[in-house]
Amino acid sequence: MAKTDILFGIHVVQNFLEQTPHQVVEIVIQIGKDDKRFNELLKLAYTHGIAVTEAKRKYLDEISNQGNHQGVIAKCKLPKPKGDHELLNWLGMHMEGSQEDKSPPPFLLILDTVTDPHNLGACLRSAAAAGVHGVIAPKDKSVGITPTVRKVASGAAETMPFYQVTNLARTMRALKDKGVFIVGTLLNDQSRSLYDIDLKGPLAIVMGAEDKGMRRLTAEHCDELAYIPIKGSIESLNVSVATGVSLFEALRQRL
Repeated sequence: MAKTDILFGIHVVQNFLEQTPHQVVEIVIQIGKDDKRFNELLKLAYTHGIAVTEAKRKYLDEISNQGNHQGVIAKCKLPKPKGDHELLNWLGMHMEGSQEDKSPPPFLLILDTVTDPHNLGACLRSAAAAGVHGVIAPKDKSVGITPTVRKVASGAAETMPFYQVTNLARTMRALKDKGVFIVGTLLNDQSRSLYDIDLKGPLAIVMGAEDKGMRRLTAEHCDELAYIPIKGSIESLNVSVATGVSLFEALRQRL
C-alpha cells in the first residue's frame, strides 16, 4: 500500500466510503458543518468504524492544497497504481473470456502525456460512462491520480482501472500482439474520419497531450489514425471533450 493520501469533496469522499472503506484512515470535517449530506457521510464513516475529527477551515485548506474540499477530507491508504504486468495479465484473461462467453471485447483508452489533472479526471469520467475497461498512461510526463483528479472524476477514479506503464510504445506493441486494434486521434494526410472506422472489436483509442497531441513514436504504433470531423470556426477540441466524442462513437458502434 502507498503512503497516506488525501481525498476531498463530499461526493468523492462518500463514494470512496461506499466502495473502499477499508482504505480510509480518518475523516476530517470542518467545524460547524451540519446538513443532510454531511450526516449521511458521517453515518457511513461510523458504520465502518472510521475515526471522524473536526478542524477549522484553514487546516482543511492547507492539507487539500487550497482545493475545493467542501468541508470534508478523507485521509486514506491508497494502493499503488497498476502497471504493465497487471494490464497484460488482465488482457489475456479478458480476451480468452470474451471468446468463450461472448462478453464484450476489450475496450481501452490510452492517454499520451496528458498533464492537466482536470483533463485526466474528465477523461476517467467519460471512460467509465462509455464502458471502457481500463485507462493507460505513461509514468513519465503525465499526471497521475491526484486528489484533484479524483474530485473531477466524481467517483470514476475509484472504479476505473488505471495503468501507468514504463514504456508506452512497448505496451502498445504488446497490445497489438494480443489482437487489440489501436486507433490514434491525429489530423494528418493519413487520417480517416473517426466515423468511418470499425471500432467494434478489441480496441484501444489513443488521445494526445493537451498542447502537442500524440508524440511521433506513439502515432507510429497505431494501426489507424483518425480525426473528429469539426464544422465551424473552432479547429480543435479540448482533449477531454475529444475523448468523450471518440469513446461514445466506439460505444455507439459496439452497442
